[in-house]
Parts: sequence; structure tokens; C-alpha cells
Amino acid sequence: MARRKVAGVHVLLGAVMCNGLQDQDPICKIRQRLSQRWLSYSTTFSLILGEHLRICPQGYTCCTSEMEENFANKSRSEFEAMMKEAGRSVQTTLTAQHRSFDSYFQDLLNKSEKALYDAFPSMYGELYTQNMKVFKDLYSELRRYYRGSNINLEEALNEFWTRLLERLFKLMNPQYHITDEYLDCMVKHAEQHKPFGEVPRDLKVKATRAFIAARSYAQGFLVGSDVVRKVSQVSLSHECTRAIMKLMYCPHCRGMSNVKPCNNYCLNVVKGCLANQADLNTEWKYLMDSLVVVADRIDGPYNVDTVIGTIHMRIAEAISNLQENKDSITAKVFQGCGNPKISTKGSSSEDKKRRGKVVLEAKSSAQALEMLVLDAKGNLTALKTYWITLPGSLCSKKVMASSAADNKCWNGMTKGSYLPEVMGDGLANQINNPEVEVDITKPDMTIRQQIMQLKIMTNRLGNANIGNDVDFQDASDDMSGSGSGDSCPDDVCGKRLSKSPSTRQPETHAIPKQSGHGINGASSRSLPSAFLLLLSVAFIAAQHLWR
Repeated sequence: MARRKVAGVHVLLGAVMCNGLQDQDPICKIRQRLSQRWLSYSTTFSLILGEHLRICPQGYTCCTSEMEENFANKSRSEFEAMMKEAGRSVQTTLTAQHRSFDSYFQDLLNKSEKALYDAFPSMYGELYTQNMKVFKDLYSELRRYYRGSNINLEEALNEFWTRLLERLFKLMNPQYHITDEYLDCMVKHAEQHKPFGEVPRDLKVKATRAFIAARSYAQGFLVGSDVVRKVSQVSLSHECTRAIMKLMYCPHCRGMSNVKPCNNYCLNVVKGCLANQADLNTEWKYLMDSLVVVADRIDGPYNVDTVIGTIHMRIAEAISNLQENKDSITAKVFQGCGNPKISTKGSSSEDKKRRGKVVLEAKSSAQALEMLVLDAKGNLTALKTYWITLPGSLCSKKVMASSAADNKCWNGMTKGSYLPEVMGDGLANQINNPEVEVDITKPDMTIRQQIMQLKIMTNRLGNANIGNDVDFQDASDDMSGSGSGDSCPDDVCGKRLSKSPSTRQPETHAIPKQSGHGINGASSRSLPSAFLLLLSVAFIAAQHLWR
């Protein structure tokens, strides 16, 4: 304490001796500034030896043990808030992209259904009104599939055409009493002769690809957003808390509150604290790349706008094919199944039920889809390096570190330059981190689980890219029960529904090969989804051993 007071006296005497000479003598300028800083500092704080400090350097300090502890808690909460704020920005981008595409796709489906309801009564009369439920059930199944229900879309479409054929055959032959057994026979014989023409096969191929791509694409945004949310909630380790405190508030204890942390010093601290998060980088990039590839499919070969927006027109085309060929189809059915009994009820001609012909038109929204895809691709590309650029972003924008060339910055001990090299990204590269003690043998289990979720979602997108259907029941449950609030609302993803005739058992598919360019064509990866899930369970079990 005496030494501190003597130093203060020397500073003040030097300033007095230079009184009036500040403008002429540069040394006097320095002495005058030092005296002003000393007076301000000494009247505010009482300097003491820092032997009691556990985190900050143990030189002269103005911080008590309680102050240091409070600063540690404050720095911890502030850094965690920085992480969540950065994560919310990414979440907002991904959920906004999902919301835009989901709104577009649902609107496309709604317009097709409305066009059918508006036009079919005039076109087909009782052919439509007596079978309205068949059409409603089709659109209901399509929506359930898109929202993630475990429905086999091909079976759902086949069931629609079968039900429609049964009902239309009865309406076109009202003079006969047609039993359920006869209908079963009729379906088997009629399908061989393509009563609806090529429409069912063509629509099944195109609609299946479009719906698979659309729901995988929408789900990919939600999974990405949920991964960011969960990772942003991972707590800081004890070692990280100490390092963040030393970075952000130890300068205050040394009377250097205006001195910025050295940039490389900040990077080493944050890279050490976010070592596990940086390991998300590889699978995160694969997910972003996969979404971009599927986006191109949606706006290109799978032509979602045309396929989904014209479902009602394809159904009308199929019904017209049946009406034009009803005599030949009926004759072939009678030949294979025998003549049904004559009905005792009054009969009327089907032609009388059909009214004036209405021309259906499709209103294209291809330009809107093109803009959606362009915007999404731009955002996805910008987010690809999020996890490895996060330390630099936090240091420059939140911690407000100095420039890299600054040699008068806070280096963890005093004001000066920072000499250690900057560590690489990821857990394995922190083995020699000079600022944060990181145990590279104990990866964070929450983050490892999220890496697994990214792999599974990329696998689904890879299958969607080549037109393969995949099971989404797990994804629907995970998202609806994640507690993420805005990640996957019930009205978007839907809830688990009871099994219907078109419900199927889960399928597994090979994961498409992943390189720096994400998914590519029909190439495959060696790990199936089921193995990834088992591996995730193994990670959780291993956590107890590591502890």
C-alpha cells in the first residue's frame, strides 16, 4: 500500500513541476495525463494487493473476492446471452424460410382443391356430388403426408383411384345391382385396361417426387432451426467461465476498463469455449448444401408449381378418359366378371347427370416459387460457415476486441501484445489452447446428439433428391415435442395420427454420399438411418463412462 502511495506522489509532483509547460514539453503532457488519471482512479477505488484473486492476475487490484465472483457470474450470463442472440438470428432466418415455403405450398394445394370444388359440380353433376368425400379424402391425405405423417403416398394415390373407379362404375351403370364382391372383381379386370388412361401412373410418379421433395425441404429448415436452438442452450464449462471472466472483466479490476481485449486472445478463449459447437460444422454444411440441391429440384425437374397446382385438372382428365371409354371398359369387365343382376330400382342415364363442360385453367405461380428458391439459396449459402465463423463474429461484434495489429490491448495479464498463435476449430484442436483448459476426450452429449440429427435430416434430403420416400414419423414427433415454441407449430407439422389403410412401416435408406458439395445424385453413404440412431444411443450411454 505504501508503495502505491509513493508512486502516486511522484506522479503528482511531476505534474506540478511541469505546471504551465504542457504545451511545450511532451514529457510534461504525459505527466499531466498520468496525474489526472491517478486522481480520478484514487478517488474512486482503493487499490489492494490481489493475492485473494482466483481468476484475475494477482497484482494491485481494485476488486475484492466478492467483486471477482460477481464479475464471473456476470460474464457467464452475458456470454450465454450473446450465444443465444446469435442463435436466434439463425433461427429467425430458417423459420422465415420455412414459413414462406410452407405458406406457398399449402396455398398451392388449397387452390387446387378449391378449383375442383368450384368446377366439378357443373362438369359432372352427381358423378361429383355423390362422391365428394373421395376427393376430400385425397386432399386430406396429401396434407397429412406433407405435414410428416407416416403415410405411403403411392398407396394413398392408388386407393383414391380404386375408390373413384368403384363409385363411377356404379354411377355409369345404374341399371345393374353391383355388389362389393363384384366391384373387387371389376377393379382387377378394369385396371388391366387403364380405365383412367395414363393419368394415375403419371400423376403418381410426378406427385410423389414433388411431395417427397417438398416435405423434406420444409422439414430441413425446422430441423436446422431446432439444432441451433438446442445448441445455443448448452451451458458453459467451469473452465470456460473463468476464461471469459478473465477476458471481459479482469481489465476492470486492473483499472483498464477502456482497454480492449486482444483479438487473437479473444479468439482463443471463444474457440476453446465453443470447441464442441465447432464440430457441428461438417454436418451443418452438408445440411445447407442438401437443402440447396433439393430447392433446385423443387423449382426444376420436380416442378412443384405445375404438379401440385394442377392435381384437379389431372383428375378431370382421368374422369374424361373413363367416360370416353366406358363402353369398352364395361364390356371387358362383364366378360371377366360376368353380367351383374338387373337392379329393381329406377335407372337414369349418366349422361343426363353430366352438365355443361367447364374448361379448367391452372394459374401458375412459378415466378413466386423461383423467388422463394433464390432467396432460400442465398440465405443457406450465407449460413454454411456459421459455426466456425461464430468465434470471430462474437469477438468483433459483441466482445469488441481490438484489431489484430493492436499491441496495446488486454492480453490476459496486462496491456500489451498477444503472442500465442490462434487455435484451429473444433474439439480436437484445443489440446494446446493456452487460455481454456479443454478435455478433448469428453465431447458434449447434447451437441453430439444434434450432430446425429443433422446427419439423419441430410439422409432424408438425399433420398428426396433422387425421389425416394422416407419415414418421417420420428421427425414429426421430435419437432412437435421439442418445446421449441416456434420451431414446428402443430398446424404446420401436424400430430401423430392413427394408422389408416395407407399407413406403412418405417423404411430405411442408404445415406447419399456427402462431400464438400453436399448430396449428389444417387450416390450413397455407408451408414443407414437406423445405424445412426443406434450410434446416438451409444453416445448417450458412453456419457456415463466418461463421467
